[in-house]
Amino acid sequence: MGSSERAPPRPVEVALLASVFVVAACGLVYELAAGALASYVLGDSVLQFSTVIGTYLFAMGIGSWLSRFFERQLPAHFLRIELLVALIGGLLPATLFLANAFVPDSFRFLLYGLVLVVGTLVGLEIPLVMRILKRNVALKDLVSQVLTFDYLGALAVSIAFPLWLVPQLGLVRTGLLFGLMNAAVALWAWWLFRHELPHRLAHLAAAVLTLGALTTGWFGAQQLTTLAEDRFYQDRIVLAESSDWQRIVLTHGRAGHRLYLNGNLQFAERDEYRYHEALVHPAMAAFAQGGGTPRRVAVLGGGDGMAVREVLRYPGVESVALVELDPHMTRLFSQNPALRALNADALHSPQLSIVNTDAFKWLEQDGDSFDVIVVDFPDPTNFSIGKLYTNAFFASLQRRLSASGFAVMQTTSPLVARQSFWTVVTTMESVGLRTAPYHAHVPSFGEWGFVIASRRPYTPPAQLPPGLRFLTPETLRLLFDFPADMARVPAEVNRLSNQVLVHTYEQEWGRALP
Repeated sequence: MGSSERAPPRPVEVALLASVFVVAACGLVYELAAGALASYVLGDSVLQFSTVIGTYLFAMGIGSWLSRFFERQLPAHFLRIELLVALIGGLLPATLFLANAFVPDSFRFLLYGLVLVVGTLVGLEIPLVMRILKRNVALKDLVSQVLTFDYLGALAVSIAFPLWLVPQLGLVRTGLLFGLMNAAVALWAWWLFRHELPHRLAHLAAAVLTLGALTTGWFGAQQLTTLAEDRFYQDRIVLAESSDWQRIVLTHGRAGHRLYLNGNLQFAERDEYRYHEALVHPAMAAFAQGGGTPRRVAVLGGGDGMAVREVLRYPGVESVALVELDPHMTRLFSQNPALRALNADALHSPQLSIVNTDAFKWLEQDGDSFDVIVVDFPDPTNFSIGKLYTNAFFASLQRRLSASGFAVMQTTSPLVARQSFWTVVTTMESVGLRTAPYHAHVPSFGEWGFVIASRRPYTPPAQLPPGLRFLTPETLRLLFDFPADMARVPAEVNRLSNQVLVHTYEQEWGRALP
């Protein structure tokens, strides 16, 4: 063997490089979990992820700088830091869930405090590993190897976190799993350096206790999540599941069932008929009053099937396309007996076809036009939903609307979020659509807004389907009258490039919260 060839890596070196991979993966999981929880609770996912990541990187810088003060007993320091990261980082999602349920005012402070602590500890890890490895590895090889394993760990987690970890385990168990991995690294470090460690039995006991605490948390994760959600939702939780896109919670109380997506109320059984009748019938009946029949209808969003239920009141409807991003929603509302009763088994109608895809992309495709398009998206609480309220979306909507067709969209509260409501109206008009804004009182939501858009003038219908509980031809006309405190105000067009609506919505609803 030539003298220039490098000797095979020693077991200690291999073990430490593998530890770099694990600690990098764990560090990124804690960062992503904090960002995801911040976006769930505080809204505006871009802002929350940006501030969490910025705080985390700043804290890592502090940790790297502090590593210079660790001069002796480096393996012992590394082991202690791993145990602290395991415990604090692993319990971070659970702690934040409980804080939001029991002490919501402290959530933001606790979030950034934990991010700072975990980031600082993670910033200490890699410099200490590099200094331990320096005993046996040349500097040029040391830097390249450590950074390679660091980046590979980050890559693995960045792919697994949204595609497998959160959908399969949920945020609480994901945090605990990676806390256990950090603790396992600490235990492995104890074994590798057991002859160098002072008080090695104390270190072993600390590692075992940390593993025990995290394991207990793992088996109690469901009870912990239930405790937090029971406190948050007030009514008894009858179903709580996580899909690839959202947390779905169904509660039941004196007012019947309530559906929440990511903590936001979507409907309440006692008055959902007001919302869905107001959403569907002003457009459907207006199309029918000219002697025509809305034969082809699309419902965008509305995976609960309530809007489809109202559409199917019109016997002339030949086909309904339900475009819902989350297959978990359509599966749930087509299989659960209580939910099937709420939507009158609409998702089993032979006229219905379910398309589980992004509505924005679906509209952009070439396809058939529709007589009525009902748009029932959540409010624009973040940029991924906000894109569905942009002029680009409405331009695609217009292309899929028949020449005499009507589109209708729910558009938040014109009383609480007045600027946001009229921003949607202005944005629709910017692509050449005529608009007919209106509002209805839904007790669970308050005063709620809707907008009808079309190429032709809108005239309120003189007739409605039989059996409605809320709307009559006489009361429907009153919905288009806006009192002074909800009257139109100047508004900017919501574009993909600015997403002004998301910022406006957050400001207005933020002021409305107690």
